[in-house]
Amino acid sequence: MDHRTEKVKELRRQAMALPLQPGVYIMKDAQNTIIYIGKAKALKNRVSQYFGSDTNHPEKVRQMVARVDHFDYIVTDSEFEALVLECSLIKQYSPKYNILLKDAKGYHYVRISPPPFSRIAIARQKLDDGARYMGPFVSSFTVQEAVDEACRVFQLPTCSRTFAKGKRERPCLNYYIKQCCAPCTGKVKESDYNERLSQALEFLTQGSEQMLKTLNARMQEAAENLEFEKAARLRDRIHAIERLGQKQKVVMSRIPEQDVIALAQGTDQLCFEVFRFHSGRLSDREDFLVDGLEREGGLPAARAEFLRRYYAMREHVPPQITVDGEIEDGELMERWLSEKTGRRVRIVQPQKGEQAQLVEMCRSNAAERIARQTGMAGRDAAALDELARLLGLPEPPAYIESYDISNTGGSNNVAGMVVFENGRPLKSAYRRFRIKTVEGQDDYGSMREVITRRLNEYEQHKEEGTGFGRLPDLILLDGGRGHVSAVRPVVASFGLDIPVFGMVKDAHHRTRAIAEDGGEIAINARRSAFTLVSSIQEEVHRWAIAYHRQQRQKNGIGTVLTEIEGIGPARAKALLRHFGSMKAIREASAEELAAVKGISRPAADAVRKYFDENG
Repeated sequence: MDHRTEKVKELRRQAMALPLQPGVYIMKDAQNTIIYIGKAKALKNRVSQYFGSDTNHPEKVRQMVARVDHFDYIVTDSEFEALVLECSLIKQYSPKYNILLKDAKGYHYVRISPPPFSRIAIARQKLDDGARYMGPFVSSFTVQEAVDEACRVFQLPTCSRTFAKGKRERPCLNYYIKQCCAPCTGKVKESDYNERLSQALEFLTQGSEQMLKTLNARMQEAAENLEFEKAARLRDRIHAIERLGQKQKVVMSRIPEQDVIALAQGTDQLCFEVFRFHSGRLSDREDFLVDGLEREGGLPAARAEFLRRYYAMREHVPPQITVDGEIEDGELMERWLSEKTGRRVRIVQPQKGEQAQLVEMCRSNAAERIARQTGMAGRDAAALDELARLLGLPEPPAYIESYDISNTGGSNNVAGMVVFENGRPLKSAYRRFRIKTVEGQDDYGSMREVITRRLNEYEQHKEEGTGFGRLPDLILLDGGRGHVSAVRPVVASFGLDIPVFGMVKDAHHRTRAIAEDGGEIAINARRSAFTLVSSIQEEVHRWAIAYHRQQRQKNGIGTVLTEIEGIGPARAKALLRHFGSMKAIREASAEELAAVKGISRPAADAVRKYFDENG
């Protein structure tokens, strides 16, 4: 028995001696550095789990446990006291394996470049470069949104072109879609440009409501002075601001002040997205990629730990926090946040309506962030994340294998296997199987044979790590509960824990639900997951039936020709290759048939006689 095994046994013995009381445990490495801090309802039960079997531990838990040399603990009077103490200690020591969030807030400025044709942009620092600066502002999101809106409404350039006097260039697309006045063409007077710039700066300082009042007054004045062109320009800007307001209503909230928090899963990371609403309007947004400890409580535990870390570094807590799923110890969390802020704080998980739509928008943005990190398309990341939630998987299935059986009345039994990697077909990994051990119409037996053969291939090639040497994160069968019940014992017999589900069709052969041993999971309400599963089901069916048709055609031709005396498989193949079709063979003369290499005159006569007699 090696030293580490002895160490883990000793740590487990110590853990079993802990009291069954709430408290905080502190894991330390050999250098006495704190590497993880956690809370527990019962210290003995929670801490001993780390040093038992590691079969069900997430990988990062195993990594942490492998580094533990000893642990300390602090008993508290209640679980709430344990939560408060845990938050305080984590903030003090920042252990490596806890979820740690960096407060990336810094000051930002609006920069107005020197004339002529000054531009408005966001800047992180105030430099001595001859430019004018507005600020500082705390939220980069707010500043960037405001600058983008001002440039769009007043058609100010955002490109990198220079506008030297007398220089003329062809305008870019922004000019044609009326998002830039195109000073690069040399046709924009500097005085007209400066008027736009001045109004844009007023827009940034006054806000859209006050700006609308100002522009309306100026438009009326211009109209009274018969300056119709100026009045028309002002009217267009008023309409642009009003359209902007309509667009912003998409992310307005009837609850004046709240944070909306949602997460998306990647293969190695979680992304938490936070939408902050003030006065009913989205005022700030943040995202956090979390690469810390994967707690064994799954997503509810991850959400709870994120909330503790996030609000530990925030002075202000809104009266409502809207989340996308269950939170571990939700009542304790509400109590902690309420005591922290001095008023009631509610944590809600909406199921429908405006709030559910805001949560879904927040989650989609988290999926986009994961997608940028991994190089995937945002919709693929969102679909895989949604599918993982739907099926209760610990993380999105990056590598999915799907199987379908195809036959005609129990003959020409074949199977198709397709692979989707990161939500997209991986055609180089597609495979086809001819069923060898099953006779007649037995789809369950055929599916068992295919999965057995596939996993036998894995045993032979697992050192390679590619093709059959790679295990799927999820197996989807084209079929219902019966297929799932037939295949899961096969997977278990290899000592593997691969999730297996079925894909159920409706009367119109469209994907309706996902089947498991105990019933069905409705999927049509989950748009992203539904689209992905439908695509997989259509693709595996197409792949399997194409192979079946190929085999049926091949076997049909072989059966007809090989019934003729003197014609075996080789001669049948030679005839088909020479004439190209059964019709051409049927219409050929004995002389033409005998001219084929390998076909004797008696054989040619036999073929001709067969078709003369059988048509």
